Amino acid sequence: MKAPAPDAPQGSRKTFSASEIGAIAHLYRGEVYRSTIWRTRLDTTTNWAVVTLGVALSISFASPDASPIPLVLVGVLIVFFLVLEARRYRYFNVWRARARWLETHFYAPMLIEGDLHLEENWQDELARDYLHPRYHVPLMVAIGRRIRRNYLWILLIQSLAFVGKITVHPDRAETLDMVITRADVGPVPGEVILVFGLLYIFTWSGIAIWSWSDDQRRSRARGHTRDDAMG
Repeated sequence: MKAPAPDAPQGSRKTFSASEIGAIAHLYRGEVYRSTIWRTRLDTTTNWAVVTLGVALSISFASPDASPIPLVLVGVLIVFFLVLEARRYRYFNVWRARARWLETHFYAPMLIEGDLHLEENWQDELARDYLHPRYHVPLMVAIGRRIRRNYLWILLIQSLAFVGKITVHPDRAETLDMVITRADVGPVPGEVILVFGLLYIFTWSGIAIWSWSDDQRRSRARGHTRDDAMG
């Protein structure tokens, strides 16, 4: 293998020909298209979660004798949709990150006047991502991001609806014992359901906070904002 000349600049950027620039333009359009498709799929799972929660609310508050069990069981579906959406987000993030990488390192220098200082090895970084495709974020980080964007509100509405059902519907509970009794789900006592509910909301909130902290840590490690990084 031929060694580079001693005076060759280290990490210099490649100069693209007109045909190569055209190919990169088509590549960028393809990445934007794929990210748009997967972004739409994210909206689909969020809609499913909202619809199922709406159905559970309608059933639980349909009559004074209606049970709060649907509000408990719908949590299983919401968690399923959350994990499914997080998996889809990992795919979406691959295409989004590549498109963003091209925007900041290829197109931005064309548009700005003067010398825009960018990472010298940005082409190598993008090439490695094409040669060895990988997810840019772990599953737990993806789950935390989706909770922060959408699902924390869905989980809070579910929890508040359950609390409202056992405290004020069909009439106001006079004592704590009455609240606990209303929270009973079949053979499972109300105390267990309430403790589980607290763990349920605090666990997902904790994952959201942890993922935000991880995003901040990775941003500081790279020296710029997460939106400019691959992932």
